[in-house]
Amino acid sequence: MKTVQLGGTASDVKVAQIAHGLMHMTWNPLPTPDEQCFEAIKAGIDALPEGTKMVLNSAEFYGAGMGTGNLEMLSRFFAKYPQYVDKTFLMVKGGFNPKTFGPDSSPDFLRNSVDICQRALGSQKKIDAYQPARVDSRFPIEDTMKVLVELKNQGKFGHIGLSECSAATMRKAHAVHPLVAVEIEISLFSYEEETGKVIAAANELGVAVLGYSPLGQGVLGGSLKSSADLPTGDLRHQLARYKEEELKHNLLIVEELTGFAKTKGITVGQLCIAWVGALSPRIIPLPGSSKATRTLENLAVSKIELSKEDIQKIDGIVAKHGVKGARGFGGPPEKSHLWG
Repeated sequence: MKTVQLGGTASDVKVAQIAHGLMHMTWNPLPTPDEQCFEAIKAGIDALPEGTKMVLNSAEFYGAGMGTGNLEMLSRFFAKYPQYVDKTFLMVKGGFNPKTFGPDSSPDFLRNSVDICQRALGSQKKIDAYQPARVDSRFPIEDTMKVLVELKNQGKFGHIGLSECSAATMRKAHAVHPLVAVEIEISLFSYEEETGKVIAAANELGVAVLGYSPLGQGVLGGSLKSSADLPTGDLRHQLARYKEEELKHNLLIVEELTGFAKTKGITVGQLCIAWVGALSPRIIPLPGSSKATRTLENLAVSKIELSKEDIQKIDGIVAKHGVKGARGFGGPPEKSHLWG
């Protein structure tokens, strides 16, 4: 099974090449029952070789009403299964204000955010890496990093990461204090010029890259056939690529990719995650899963090798159709706080 070394102050930590995103366990109209969540988390960890950790990805706001429900679920998990505490590397995003639906990296807000996260998580598990969920343009990233370093040195969390940052921001932040990882969206639907720049900078600096939404928020997994399949209240109703016209077009790509995946004896989801992982040895694809079977299916991607010809075939399918719909909520990137 492939592994990846994290960067910066966690460069001695070896993690599974495929991480586990927990968002949809609790940030949806019908939260997943605890036991199902627990089995999904345990399945991935149990499949890892000795000495390898599983990256779990959570956030302060991955719960009903943008509350701490996800971290509270993890608190119950670690309380019930303390033997899994040291087998996980927990990355938590915070510093996002639900009232403004935007980032807030003011010193007081960040300090409060970190305390809220750890309080919800409980005493069993310490936050391994804290990440501002988006870059707050009101503050120089150097100033934000200085606040995070102060909190880290106080023992609030172990390491520092960033999310949805540009390559330039990443370099400035890393110069203040080494980053363990940056989290950006990477998929066959979401590969932009800045994506390549961030990956190149991460390779140069020795920083890991978590590629979130490698399945395009579920579309590339092949199970979604219409926006009508999304339950009422699902966040994806607000995203540009889930409008019916855009989705209908993009499903043509999924259909053709599905046919190619069958020739390789894998699922279309595995094909798309493998494509993300093949971009760089520093990349950790970050699919979400609320079922043990899906966790294991995602983790099995680590054993899939795509040839140059496979990559060319996949890229050709996407290029032939073109992806419709902007990333995020549509409009300019700053509307969705992208590439901060």
